[in-house]
Amino acid sequence: MQPRRRLGKTNIEITPVAMGCWPVTGITSVDVTRERSEATIRAAFDAGINFFDTAYMYGYDGESEKMIGNVLGDVRDEIVIATKCGLHWENKASISNATPERIIAECDESLKRLGTDRVELYYLHAPDPQVPIAESAGAIRDLMQAGKVLSAGLSNASVGELAEFNAVCSLSAYQPHYNMLQREIEDSQLPWCIENSVSTMVYWPLMKGLLAGKLPRDHEFDPKDGRQKYPMFQGEEWKKNHVFIDRLREIAADIGHSVPDLVINWTIRQSGITAALCGAKRPEQIVETAGAPLLAHFHKTRSAPIDQAIADRGPTVSRGAV
Repeated sequence: MQPRRRLGKTNIEITPVAMGCWPVTGITSVDVTRERSEATIRAAFDAGINFFDTAYMYGYDGESEKMIGNVLGDVRDEIVIATKCGLHWENKASISNATPERIIAECDESLKRLGTDRVELYYLHAPDPQVPIAESAGAIRDLMQAGKVLSAGLSNASVGELAEFNAVCSLSAYQPHYNMLQREIEDSQLPWCIENSVSTMVYWPLMKGLLAGKLPRDHEFDPKDGRQKYPMFQGEEWKKNHVFIDRLREIAADIGHSVPDLVINWTIRQSGITAALCGAKRPEQIVETAGAPLLAHFHKTRSAPIDQAIADRGPTVSRGAV
């Protein structure tokens, strides 16, 4: 059994490793099949993960939500589902629309896809610059009052936006990108979340697979692989990151575990971090990361060489998903 952590101020308990269900859609990943994706979702549950993170726009036709409903419908009361609203596809272009009417319509469609009558956590995927965030928050508050949503979340937002949303609808979770190389929230959103008892659920703990340590220096990205557009996978940043990963390999070998184990453990042990959302498109990927919280030999004395490696790596060129 994985350990459990409390979601915000709710009574909902989640595993500190969650499955991020964007990769199973294959939109920015290669070698993705429906059969393998569904097997990956089930493997996550069988490995002890109870927390599944998806979104209305994960898949051009809601494939991610539909797969969760199909695969985990028989264990619905044993899992925690988070989904998101406010972004959708039009002609394969991402469109922001977080009006109250759109949010309510997307929630109803998400529930239908998931085959459920409620979601435990419902995020505004990103603030809509054309809609006051208080209006978007009010719609999610109304969904909570209707029982369709059990708690509220906000993703890809500033401290000011978090506070404005929270003033209208009590937040239980915040979802930003965060990993060993992208730590911007430590000086801004994370302290606010700790002060306000808001759980922080981070995506990209392995930086889209980079920090798993399995991409060779001479890796050539498939033209359909969306990772190559991020600075971390280009030029000098790519070279510096491989030197850093070599250091992580040495530290991981010293305790007899894998680099992903080390990275995920470091992430979920940082102050204020409630869960790490681990994306996967193959069963063996999520099974490996599912065991990270159980790593027996990770303790504070192991953090010193990691912290030194991060310091030696130096400032990075960061970019978020939205």
